[in-house]
Amino acid sequence: MKIMQWPKQERPREKLLQLGVHALSDAELLAIFIQCGVKGESALDVAKRLLTEFGSLRQLLHASRRRLINSKGIGVAKYALLQASAELNRRALVEVMVKERGFSSSEEASFYLQQHLRDKQREVFTVLMLDSQHQLIALHDMFFGTINAATVYPREIVKQALEDNAAAVILAHNHPSGHPEPSNADEQITQRIVQALSLVDINVLDHFVIGEGTAVSFAQRGLL
Repeated sequence: MKIMQWPKQERPREKLLQLGVHALSDAELLAIFIQCGVKGESALDVAKRLLTEFGSLRQLLHASRRRLINSKGIGVAKYALLQASAELNRRALVEVMVKERGFSSSEEASFYLQQHLRDKQREVFTVLMLDSQHQLIALHDMFFGTINAATVYPREIVKQALEDNAAAVILAHNHPSGHPEPSNADEQITQRIVQALSLVDINVLDHFVIGEGTAVSFAQRGLL
């Protein structure tokens, strides 16, 4: 049976309008994006199948473009809608913190960086350029590596910080393995960056290692 033939109170879109977005399951929310089903499946059936196939809503949203587009019921247009929705949500979560208040705590910076880095499939070394009030000037993904390592050049960070007229920086990189424990190499490169930036009077406020749902702060560990 098509969704339009269901009782109105059971249709995902009508249910959302009547009860609010929080009343919907992941499958029902996804069905609203999918909009229409395929032969033998309603949009809700497709949504349930995709959630089972990918394991969770988060894994579906961060699956590769090729895999999603080739999944029955998605295609290019729906893939684009899903990606746009995920990015809008991420930007909304951090907009007030970054643009109005700046980073007032280690927890806020950690949250922002987890949103940015936790789903990367390879190691990425990111630098937040901050002004004297710790408001964000720019975010730069500066170095990229394999699943195990990234080559980091302190001189490039100094160059970019001077171009951005930054007063301070926050460093971050992800561990695609999901384990955020800093390695000896992480500690060594951090000290090299701190020393290089100190020559131009730019402070390193912290270095976060981002794992699966958690992060380690060098500042909190006493490693800076």
